[in-house]
Amino acid sequence: MYKLDRTVFKIQTFEEADHTRKYWLTQSYHERLVAGWYLSCVAFNVDPKTVRMDRTVFSMRKQS
Repeated sequence: MYKLDRTVFKIQTFEEADHTRKYWLTQSYHERLVAGWYLSCVAFNVDPKTVRMDRTVFSMRKQS
């Protein structure tokens, strides 16, 4: 699947960032969802093969 290379980050110009956006808009809806799911899993330290996230990690509070 995907592998995140944490050593390859750079500061982008607006033009370069716009090119990245155009690339993702050329990808199919399904490919964008798969990539988004992978990034969410990396952010929350969840196994990407897991179908659902563990809802016990998050809690809701009633706002007063």
